[in-house]
Amino acid sequence: MKNIKLHAIILALIIVSELIGTHTLKFGIGRIVLLPMLYALLLGILTTPKFLNLSGRKEMLDASSLVGVTLMLLMARYGTLVGPTLPKILAASPALILQEFGNLGTVILGVPVAVYLGLKRETIGAAHSIAREPNVALIGEKFGLDSSEGRGVMGVYIAGTVFGTIFFGLMASVAASVLPIHPYALAMASGVGSASMMTAAVGSLVAMYPDMADQLAAFGAASNMLSGLDGLYMSVWLGLPMTEWLYKRFYKIKYGVLPEADKKGEEA
Repeated sequence: MKNIKLHAIILALIIVSELIGTHTLKFGIGRIVLLPMLYALLLGILTTPKFLNLSGRKEMLDASSLVGVTLMLLMARYGTLVGPTLPKILAASPALILQEFGNLGTVILGVPVAVYLGLKRETIGAAHSIAREPNVALIGEKFGLDSSEGRGVMGVYIAGTVFGTIFFGLMASVAASVLPIHPYALAMASGVGSASMMTAAVGSLVAMYPDMADQLAAFGAASNMLSGLDGLYMSVWLGLPMTEWLYKRFYKIKYGVLPEADKKGEEA
C-alpha cells in the first residue's frame, strides 16, 4: 500500500484506458467489445520489460496483493445493482443454482484435451475448473502450488487473465446474435466466478441490449457471486474427484497404463 511508484503507474493506466474508452468491433456475426479494463491489462504488461525500468519485481508482487481488494470494490459496485432487481433474481434462483453444474463442462472437455496434449498431473489442476482465485486456493491447499497440479492451475489462471476477457466478450456477443436465448440467461451464464470475465461478457450484452443494462448487470453479478459461493463446493465435491477419475481413464487410453501418482498426489 506504501508503494507510491505502483500507485502512480496504476493511476496513469486508468487515465489512459478511460480516455481510450469503449469500442465495439464487428467480427463476423458477433461483436468484440473492447473495454477500458482490457487496455489497462495490456498496457500494464507493456510496463514490465526491464529496459523500460517501470514495473520491477517489487511492483509486480505488490500489485498481486491488491487484486483481491480491487475485486472486492468491483463486486460491491455490482452488489448495488442486485438490490433493485432482487424480485427478478429470486424468480430465477433455481436457474442460477442449477447453472453451477455447467461448470463441470470444463472437466469433460478439458481432461481429454490436456491428456492428448501430453500433460500429466498438471491436467488435474488445469481442467478441474476455470481456475480462478478460489480454485487456485483449493489446489494450493490440497497439492501445493509448487506441484504439478499447482503448475496446471496457475497456467490456466494466467491464460484466463490475459485472454479470458476477450474470449468471454466475443462469445457473449456471438451467442446473443445466433442463439434463441434470452439476454437474461446469457447474463447468468457469464457469471462463472471471474469478475473480469463476467464484466466483459455483460459489457458485450449491454452494448447489444442497452435498454436492459441494469438488469443484465444485476443477473451477471448475482450469478457471479453464487458461483463464488457454491462453485468452490462444486469443485471440492464433484469437479476435482471427477477430474482425477477421468484423468486416470484417459491416461490409460493414451499410454496403456494407469498414471503413477507423484509425491504430491500420494500425500493428498
